[in-house]
Amino acid sequence: MDYKSYFDIPDNITYLNTPGNGLMPRAHHAWRRVWEMEFFDVTGDIRDQQPAFIAQVKREFGALFNCSTEQVYLTPNFSFAMYTLLDGLPSGLKYAILEEDYPSLNFPVISRQLDYVKIKVGHQVEEHIQYTIRNQHIDVLLLSVVQYINGLMIDLNFIKKLKAEFPDLIIIGDATQYLGTEPLNFKDSGFDAIGGSGYKWMMAGFGNGYMMVSDQLQAILYQKAQAGPRPHEAMWSSKSILDTFFEPGHQDTLSHGTLLRSLNFMQTHGLDHIQTYLIELRAYAYGQFDERGWLLPEIRGRNVRSSLVNLQIDPKNYDLLLANGIKCFPRGTGIRIGLHVYNTQQDVDKLIEVIEKINR
Repeated sequence: MDYKSYFDIPDNITYLNTPGNGLMPRAHHAWRRVWEMEFFDVTGDIRDQQPAFIAQVKREFGALFNCSTEQVYLTPNFSFAMYTLLDGLPSGLKYAILEEDYPSLNFPVISRQLDYVKIKVGHQVEEHIQYTIRNQHIDVLLLSVVQYINGLMIDLNFIKKLKAEFPDLIIIGDATQYLGTEPLNFKDSGFDAIGGSGYKWMMAGFGNGYMMVSDQLQAILYQKAQAGPRPHEAMWSSKSILDTFFEPGHQDTLSHGTLLRSLNFMQTHGLDHIQTYLIELRAYAYGQFDERGWLLPEIRGRNVRSSLVNLQIDPKNYDLLLANGIKCFPRGTGIRIGLHVYNTQQDVDKLIEVIEKINR
């Protein structure tokens, strides 16, 4: 499938910076132009349709990732959703977080001075997680599905098994570096909540985020507020108490409409087909990188691999890579790249050609 034909990428650019900011399909740009024109048309009523439009986005999101509309919250970004979720949990819980995980996931736990332990991230991260849960009386586990620096991806079958072994454990995931690369069945995932921002692998630009929350977790969030009265004002009459926390004010229809366009793109092409394409592309890329010794030790031996790769190339070469049309970013001990639907084996070959030229 020639997914690249849906994007406007100049011939002299090899775009590998999806972990920083994903590209939007060409059709997104056209839709946004039309939407803005209609929004500014004072004779139209598009501005009055915000609640119905947001409800449509939530329905489409739920349909794609198998969760009910009532389990989906649309937010400006993951950070807002995560802070709201964390502040709604009962007091006195013990948390487990991963070392060097994304700041929006870890820092709220640390800054609120909650009781927490850190888990080492490495080749056997799942074993470390399981050991900690079994021995530290953990109530809440927070983790990114894909680590934003080294690209390590948590085995999602492990999450299901962990939830089966510890059904009372609250498992919260950040899917920002994951969602949009393969199918996800929320109800069968093992996660009690999983959220993210849409501007990376969902290819939806800035200003939109999402959080899926299970019925079981919803029941214990903001318990005092949920025990009180619901809003009586007409404009909030359809809101649940949790809606008033996760979606307290107006929501940007342009931003969330762009997310809807991405949902439509993935529905049309099929996340299963996107997954197959990326598996083949990753297999080629990882093979080439491994031959050259560019993979991190903790990544080399893992069977579960993400589309985010930290190449062990001197970060000082970043400007030279940019000068050669390679869009990437320095992270940790190397150069971070991402392989999405608009990338090809030719992009991988170009990257290798440029790196080897620089290293001569």
